[in-house]
Amino acid sequence: MARVSQEHLDARRRQILDGAARCFARNGFHATSMADVLTEVGLSAGAVYRYFRGKDELIAAIAAEAFAGIRGAFEEASRSTPPPTPDVLLGAVMRIFLEERIPGGDRQAFARLIIQVWSETLRDEHLFRTLAAGYDGMREAWTTLVEAYRANGLMRADVPADHVARTMIATAQGFIAQQALFGDVEVRVLEDGLRALMSMETQSQN
Repeated sequence: MARVSQEHLDARRRQILDGAARCFARNGFHATSMADVLTEVGLSAGAVYRYFRGKDELIAAIAAEAFAGIRGAFEEASRSTPPPTPDVLLGAVMRIFLEERIPGGDRQAFARLIIQVWSETLRDEHLFRTLAAGYDGMREAWTTLVEAYRANGLMRADVPADHVARTMIATAQGFIAQQALFGDVEVRVLEDGLRALMSMETQSQN
C-alpha cells in the first residue's frame, strides 16, 4: 500500500476544518450534525473520524487555529520598528479574520459562530482549556507589543502592560459581538474609533 504523504494528510484536514466551519457558521453549532459535515466536505465517516472524533474536537481545532493565526500576526508586528499602532494592527487582524477568511462568505454568521464557541466553553472543559490557552497567548503577544511601543517611545510606562493587553482583547471581542448581533459593522469603524481615542490629550489637574 502506498504511503500517504504529509501534504495529503494536511490538505485533507484543511478540507474537513473548512467544511465544518462553513456548516457551523451557516446553521449554528448545535443545529449542525456530523452528517451535515460529511455532506459538506464530501468524505466518508471513516475519513473524517480519522482526524476528528466529533463536533467538539472540530470546534476546538477551529478555535485553536484562529488564536494561533491572530497571535502570530501580533508577534510579527512586535518585531517591526516601530511596531504598527493599535488601530492599524487591530484593524488589520480583524480584517483578515472577519473579511478575508470567512467560511461561506457570511461575515455575520461567522461572528455568531465565534459567540457560540465562547458560550460552549461554559459546558465543555476541553474547549475551555483551548480558549484559555489562546487567551493567555494573546495576552502575552499584546504584552510584548506594549513593551515594543514603550521602547520606541510610543506609549507611557505607568500602566501595567497586561492591563493594556486585556483592554485591546476586550475591544476585539466587543467588535465581534457587535458584528454577530447587528451586522454591517465595518472594520474601518473600529480603526477610526481607536484612532480618535488615541488622539486625545490628557490635561493635568490642579
